[in-house]
Amino acid sequence: MISLSLRGRAEAGLVSVALIWGSTFIIVKDALDEVSTLLFLALRFSLATGALALLFRGKLSVEPERRRITLKTGFLAGCCLFTGYFFQTLGLRYTTPSKSAFITGLSVLLVPFLAALVYRKAPLVPEVVGVAVATVGLGLLTLPPGRFSLGYGDSLTLACAVAFAFHILVLARWSSRSSIELLSVSQIGVTALLSLVVFGWAETPSFSWSGKVLGAVLITGLLATALAFTIQVWAQRHTSATRTALIFAIEPVSAAATSYAVTGEALTGRNLAGAVLILAGVLLVELKPFGLRSHPLG
Repeated sequence: MISLSLRGRAEAGLVSVALIWGSTFIIVKDALDEVSTLLFLALRFSLATGALALLFRGKLSVEPERRRITLKTGFLAGCCLFTGYFFQTLGLRYTTPSKSAFITGLSVLLVPFLAALVYRKAPLVPEVVGVAVATVGLGLLTLPPGRFSLGYGDSLTLACAVAFAFHILVLARWSSRSSIELLSVSQIGVTALLSLVVFGWAETPSFSWSGKVLGAVLITGLLATALAFTIQVWAQRHTSATRTALIFAIEPVSAAATSYAVTGEALTGRNLAGAVLILAGVLLVELKPFGLRSHPLG
């Protein structure tokens, strides 16, 4: 039986991850003016791999069976991460950033239903209600008013959302049976390797060495990748996949708040309503109003 305090610390860790990812969006956006996207990902994940390998160098040797499970999980998780970032990048060539943000965020909606199909564990009422409320909020926060249509780029981005949803499910399934240190290094290492393999032919590489690019690689590599994904590996041992996905819906709220604070980008009433609904969706699951039963792991 997982204690409330442990679950609370895990979910607080996931909130910090969502805040880090959201707050670094503007840094990445500025850096991509001077470096091609997949090359940036290769640099970011390579730095994170090296930093984690150095940090955990004395903790990577584990018993054979646990090592086998950990490396299998790391390979699957790394493939999901790379696939998500790859299709998100490819989709952005054919769709708008706002639609990309919304469709990527649909992983919040996909996780509970994919979990029900893959693991035969149906989402419970508080989770379903929370996910529905957060998804509506996501649309209000990221999409401009008007008709929403699904084009070629949107379909590619939907594949990204599916990949990120499966990444959460992979960690939910096997992180508790894996070595935290080895899993953190292996999933990031697989993502880095795949990025290094494809960046040369999937796009025209470009790079301009500058303080802006260096700073973005350092911040995203060390904080938004090495630290963030290690926290996720640990935290998902102590909470459900659906709760993880719902907490990650805070990321666009963090991105919008950071953009407002740094660049003065205006937030409309529609945007604010969306942010409130996302937070309300999280609170519906966390506070379990009306005596609704929660997930066994959360």
